[in-house]
Amino acid sequence: MPPQIMFLYLVFFLPAFVFFFTPVLSWALWMCIVLNPHCKAEQKCSWLRQLRRWNSVDVCPWEDGNHGNDLPNLTHSLPQGAHGNQESRPHRTVFTRAIEACDLHWQDRHLQHIIASDLYANYCYHDNQDGSLFDARGWPMWHEHVPTACARVDALRSHGYPREALRLAIAVVNTLRRQQQRQLEHFRRHKKELLHKGTSITNMEGWVGHPLDPIGTLFSTLTETGRGTEEGANTCLDLSGTYSSLLSPLPVQRLLGEGESYVALAVETALIGLGQQRVMPDGLYAQEKVCRNEEQLLAKLQEVELDDTLVKIFRKQAVFLLESGPYSGLGELVYRESVPMHTFARYLFTSLLPHDAELAYKIALRAMRLPVLESTASPGDLSRPHHLVSVVPNRYPRWFTLSHIESQQCELASTMLTAAKGDSRKLETVLESIQKNIHSSSHIFKLAQDAFKIATLMDSLPDITLLKVSLELGLQVMRITLSTLNWRRREMVRWLVTCATEVGVYALDSIMQSWFTLFTPTEATSIVATTVMSNTTIVRLHLDCHQQENLASSARTLALQCAMKDPQNCALSALTLCEKDHIAFETAYQIVLDAAATGMSYTQLFTIARYMEHRGYPMRAYKLATLAMTHLNLSYNQDTHPAINDVLWACALSHSLGKNELAAVIPLVVKSVKCATVLSDILRRCTLTTPGMVSALNSRRNSGKLMSLDKAPLRQLLDATIGAYINTTHSRLTHISPRHYSEFIEFLGKARETFLMAHDGHIQFTQFIDNLKQIYKGKKKLMMLVRERFG
Repeated sequence: MPPQIMFLYLVFFLPAFVFFFTPVLSWALWMCIVLNPHCKAEQKCSWLRQLRRWNSVDVCPWEDGNHGNDLPNLTHSLPQGAHGNQESRPHRTVFTRAIEACDLHWQDRHLQHIIASDLYANYCYHDNQDGSLFDARGWPMWHEHVPTACARVDALRSHGYPREALRLAIAVVNTLRRQQQRQLEHFRRHKKELLHKGTSITNMEGWVGHPLDPIGTLFSTLTETGRGTEEGANTCLDLSGTYSSLLSPLPVQRLLGEGESYVALAVETALIGLGQQRVMPDGLYAQEKVCRNEEQLLAKLQEVELDDTLVKIFRKQAVFLLESGPYSGLGELVYRESVPMHTFARYLFTSLLPHDAELAYKIALRAMRLPVLESTASPGDLSRPHHLVSVVPNRYPRWFTLSHIESQQCELASTMLTAAKGDSRKLETVLESIQKNIHSSSHIFKLAQDAFKIATLMDSLPDITLLKVSLELGLQVMRITLSTLNWRRREMVRWLVTCATEVGVYALDSIMQSWFTLFTPTEATSIVATTVMSNTTIVRLHLDCHQQENLASSARTLALQCAMKDPQNCALSALTLCEKDHIAFETAYQIVLDAAATGMSYTQLFTIARYMEHRGYPMRAYKLATLAMTHLNLSYNQDTHPAINDVLWACALSHSLGKNELAAVIPLVVKSVKCATVLSDILRRCTLTTPGMVSALNSRRNSGKLMSLDKAPLRQLLDATIGAYINTTHSRLTHISPRHYSEFIEFLGKARETFLMAHDGHIQFTQFIDNLKQIYKGKKKLMMLVRERFG
């Protein structure tokens, strides 16, 4: 007996530890126990009692890893359109299938004939009244729910009957072939009706990813047992002995038809299973199992070297899959929640491409669909090339593996793009499919980058057709991410400009003309227009002077449009880009002035004002600085505010322009700034030099005399500074703590310096100190320090 079966029998006597072993053991092996052809009735009853006992335990593992797997009884194939009442179905555990399999037996005469002889055919059996037991060639078929039939095959192999397992496996495959042919014929007869009305799901339970792994069982049985490694086994399975006289005792081996091989049969079986349209199961575990099983099957297929016979099978199955309607995952009618075919189609595409490129592209393009991300179409909507029929309308299913599925869809598209290089017709078709079916901006961007790399290989001239495809994909990414957040957006914008540069000057001009559909104003000015007007771009495009001017004109127009739309973020960039064109520069400056009153902050205005001074426009800088001051408000305790340097700069600029400009800005400073230390700093700077000495504009003559603190405008500034010190002092004394006493004394020292700048400052300061002593006499220690320092 095989070791895995012996192990399970041992586990039977260790029920206390069964739940520790269950995650390791496949429930398919439990099926092998109860499907033992020689299992006696009393043994099966004993197993059934034990399985039910385990099944009733609260911690018994669930079949799909979660609590949402509600599938019909495995011993009954699903009728077409059967949705079932999921609420009334019992939940399934890892033992449910084995419990259900206890009802199965091996006494069917047809089944016994199949597994007993290689020569069993329609002429050997006379009870085939309805003609359903044999195919058109006369080979036997076995009509049973496919996973259950394959569980029988697995049981035969596990119990040491490889030849019998092989016979039953071939009968099951014959049945699958016949079923596939009939499904195709049925769809062809009723195609118009099915496309118009839509149909219900045909396979709620798929074969790939199924807990019993039916397709994997058939594949391994055909490839391993069929190689003849176990041909010498002398084991003979005798189920009843009743029907042995009906079978020929000749030792002739006739399991396959002429020209067939076990490998070819296994490959065809895998293609049938992988191409089956089936519903994505619920739960993370079940969905991951579907992906994992599919990848395992494809890995096995890739180990098979294709010959002419296998290529014919691939072609035949590809046609079946394309034309089988709702029975195929690649059919014309696809369900919203069916398992996508991207990984399988990529394998078919690469396999068929050297032999039948047109068929390969048909398969891959059909598989690009991802209906779960599409809006549901009405069943009668014929305006769409592929109708999407949802099992449960208006419900977005929980697809835990969606990111993996989308990456596989992207890989399929990338494979097609690579193969289509140099073929403009195919590239256009692939591009349309990508734009229609891929919804992830990140994946479209990856495809655009892939296409760009393929088109600009170092060892060949750029493929302009593929470059245009790359650009179109990049433009789609821009449109998708324009109104949504994407952390790679800045990288995407820069890449698009690079791609457009490779395509040519007309591409750059085109994206600038339609910038509002692709970029934000900030992106358009800070990245697009700036890059277009850079020397690197001009050199890369080999532009003459006329072309340079045309491109620069488009960039300046874009910059002005962006500045009007978003002056806060684009005005400075617009001014920078328009420096060399007087009219455009004046227009940009006027946009700033118009927006200054309401649409711009003091920080933005100060930044632009500094830029204007740097460019040699001090009067314009002064104008913008005064506008910025109207938006500023510095309170008494904001002595570290970031705008302080800007205020000092604005006052220095006004002072350098002349007395009138300084006189105009000081009232704004007094109104906006309440911080005593900042005001005193401004006051001292204004008294050090004569206004207008730094630069004399418009032939203004300067007197060379320092401004008097007793006259406007400095008198107003001095009074405001003294008032700020008084107000700040009272504010600080309201909630002062002893640890801040020394700091407060230093502050009063600075205040005295400012008071003394007035002609009667000494008297004012003395009165100020006396008032403090009177008002805050309760703060004895502090007032004592004040007396020690200031009398």
